[in-house]
Amino acid sequence: MKRIALEKLKEWKNRSDKKPLIIHGARQVGKTWLIKEFGKTEYKNVAYIMFEKNERMKNLFSGDMDVHRILLGLEIETKQKINPVKTLIIFDEIQECPNALSSLKYFYENVPEYNFVAVGSLLGVFLHEGTSFPVGKVEFMDLYPMNFYEFLSAIGENELCYLLDKNEFDLITTFKDRFLSCLRMYFYVGGMPEVVLKFSETHDFGLARTIQNQILESYVQDFSKHVPVSNINKVTQLWNSIPSQLAKENKKFVYKEVQKGATAKMYELSLEWLIRCGLVHRVDRVSKPAIPLKGDKNIKAFKLFLSDVGLLSAMSKLDVRSLLDVYRI
Repeated sequence: MKRIALEKLKEWKNRSDKKPLIIHGARQVGKTWLIKEFGKTEYKNVAYIMFEKNERMKNLFSGDMDVHRILLGLEIETKQKINPVKTLIIFDEIQECPNALSSLKYFYENVPEYNFVAVGSLLGVFLHEGTSFPVGKVEFMDLYPMNFYEFLSAIGENELCYLLDKNEFDLITTFKDRFLSCLRMYFYVGGMPEVVLKFSETHDFGLARTIQNQILESYVQDFSKHVPVSNINKVTQLWNSIPSQLAKENKKFVYKEVQKGATAKMYELSLEWLIRCGLVHRVDRVSKPAIPLKGDKNIKAFKLFLSDVGLLSAMSKLDVRSLLDVYRI
């Protein structure tokens, strides 16, 4: 499947002043696939390290930060000869090894010619207690679910993609019914790569919904892994309240809709967790549509949106016929 982020990675590779890159985003948005595809197409070989449940590699980074010692250990682990220019070194689930995260500073300072890309969740990377973060020594790239253009490409609507690429507005208007039909599909299927891939292969809406529910369940299970015990219930309550809040005519997120008597202060930290892990977007209200928008925003009035419209439809238990009224099931 085509991901626009691949072009951004190529631009990063070709820069002479690049720093180690950290790709972060919500779980299951395709971070690992993206970086492996990038390595396969742009480098001679890839040295891939998965830190989850890898005690050997965690031990490698538990000693001194001698970059040459670590590079030798990476070669032994991956069975790859690491070349400064021709090899892409991937650290996956880097939040599982805080010392590896810290090591990116030393790699940049001592061997900047090497190509490092780290992959991790927003939650783990930014909120890992005791982590010495390599401030100023790394770059970042956010990865989100597939957008509508990427969805069109995945389901084989290449002609529609061409019209968008060329800004052929007259033809886009001519074929607006076709665009709208695909947009309705996108509202239901969304942009989670696994869901889009299976839908592109089968056009089975039921299968798409099954996979979406599995992803949602894995997110809830993730709360217990990352969120402090004292906040798990609040995070879950906020998360579960989003569809009903968006369905109402409220002009802002109302904490009392989460729980009777709830206040912003009670849920402040829990809200921050959901935003930081990339599952939720906070959109503040502005008093007028002027640039810069931040100059006219009201921090007390906002709405919360899921990062993926398909997951929102799954959480809302939206029936496919309510969206695809022109599509034969």
